[in-house]
Amino acid sequence: MHVHLVFVTKGVSSRRLRQEFPDLVSRYWRANKLWFGSYFAGTVGGAPLSVVEQYIEQQNRPV
Repeated sequence: MHVHLVFVTKGVSSRRLRQEFPDLVSRYWRANKLWFGSYFAGTVGGAPLSVVEQYIEQQNRPV
C-alpha cells in the first residue's frame, strides 16, 4: 500500500512540475521519467518542521 502511494505521488508531482516548469523536461527528463524509481522514507524523531526544512535546504542539488 505505501509503495503504491509513493508511486502515485511521484507520478502526479511529475506531471504538475512538467506543466508548471516546462524547462525541467529538457534539463532533467530521463527515459521519459522525471523521478528515479526508488524512494526513501524516514522519520525525524519529532524534530520541529523548521529544523527539517533547514536540513532539506542544505542538501546538495543537481546541477
